[in-house]
Amino acid sequence: MNFKKLTDLGDISGKKVLLRVDFNVPLKIDGTVQDDTRITASIPTIKFLQEKGAKVIIISHLGRPKGEKSPELSLVNISKHLEQLLNQKIQFSEESIGEKVEQTISEMKNGEILILENIRFHKEEEECEEKFTKELAHLGEIFVNDAFGTAHRRHASTAGLADYLPAYPGLLMEKEIEHLSPLLHSEIKRPLVMIFGGAKIDTKIGVIQNFLNKADTFLIGGGLANTFLFANGKNVGSSLCEKDKSELAKSIMEECSRNKKLFLLPKDVVVSTEISEDAITKNISSDSVSEDEKILDIGIETAKEYAEEVKTAGTIIWNGPLGLCELKPFQNGSKIVAEAVAENKGTTILGGGDTADSIKRLNIPEDKFTHISTGGGAAIEYLSGETLPGIECLKA
Repeated sequence: MNFKKLTDLGDISGKKVLLRVDFNVPLKIDGTVQDDTRITASIPTIKFLQEKGAKVIIISHLGRPKGEKSPELSLVNISKHLEQLLNQKIQFSEESIGEKVEQTISEMKNGEILILENIRFHKEEEECEEKFTKELAHLGEIFVNDAFGTAHRRHASTAGLADYLPAYPGLLMEKEIEHLSPLLHSEIKRPLVMIFGGAKIDTKIGVIQNFLNKADTFLIGGGLANTFLFANGKNVGSSLCEKDKSELAKSIMEECSRNKKLFLLPKDVVVSTEISEDAITKNISSDSVSEDEKILDIGIETAKEYAEEVKTAGTIIWNGPLGLCELKPFQNGSKIVAEAVAENKGTTILGGGDTADSIKRLNIPEDKFTHISTGGGAAIEYLSGETLPGIECLKA
C-alpha cells in the first residue's frame, strides 16, 4: 500500500492545515487529563507542521456526545494540557465550524495552533454529511490525518475531508501502518493468541468474528466476558453485560468449537458490591456470582491459565484490560497476564487507549512489547484485513 508522506508536503509556510488527531483520552473526575498517551503521540506531527510554518488547526473528538453539546466533553481542558506539554500558548475555539472560526483562523500567524471544539458536538460529523464536510474543509488548505484510533470510521473529519483537500498521513499514522502492515503481508507466527477485554462490548464482538478463521486461541475478560458468561447460562449479577447480544455470543462460541479454536472464559472472577479503591472483594467461581455482586476482574486461576497460554504464543494481539484497571482492587488479572505477555519473545501487539493506560498503571515498561497502538478497534480491524476509510483516503 503506497502512501504520500508528510515529508512530501514541500513548502507549507502560511498554509492552513487541518490536523485530525485522536485526543479521546481518559479524564479524571475534575475533567483534567488522566492519561495523555494519545496526546503526546501526536506531538511530533504538530511540531513538524509548526516548524514548516503552517497554521495548525487541530480537530478531535472526545467521548460520545451524539451530536449534542456536552460541557464535560469539551476539549478546553485538552487544549490546556497540550499547552503545558508544548510550553506555548494555544488558541481554543468554542465552535468547530462557522464564521467565528474562520475569523480566528484568518488572524492566525504562521506556526500557531488552534484547537476546535469537540467535532462530535455536530451529528453531521459521524454521518459524514456532505454540506458539513465541505464547510469543515473550507477552513483549511491541506488535510493531515494523524488519528489512527478513528481510522476505522468514515466520518467527516477522518475521511470525508480527503474528498475536498490534499490528504496526507501524520507521523503517528505512518508509524502505526509501518508496525501493523507486516502482520498483514507476511506469515503470522503461530499460535496466534487474541486477548479481548474492556467494556466496549458492541464493537468487539464483531471484531472477534473477523478473527474466527485467523486466530488459534481467544482469551476473554473485562466486561466483554460477562456477555459470554451470560450466554453460557451463568448468573452475572449486576455486572456490565449486554444481554441482548447473548445469541450472537453463543454463535461465536459454537463456531469456535466447530473449528477447534480455543475460546477461554473466566473460570473464577473477582466480585464486589461496590466500585471503589477500598472495595471489599471476593475471588469466587464464575458459577457462584450473586444478584448484588459485580464481576470486576478475572480471578487468580483464570489469570494463571491465560498467562500459560501466552507463554507459548508466536503472536499476541491484545485489546482491552481484563478488569477495571482504573482501581487497584481489580488490576491483578491484567497484571498477571500483562507480565506474561511482556516476557513473550514473539510478536506482541497491544491496541487501544485503555490497554495502554492499564500497562502504565501496572508499571510495565512499554519497550517490553513489539508495538502499543494508539487505536484499539482500528488496530484490530486493520489486522483482520478490514478496509479502514481513514487510511484508504490517504493512498498515493
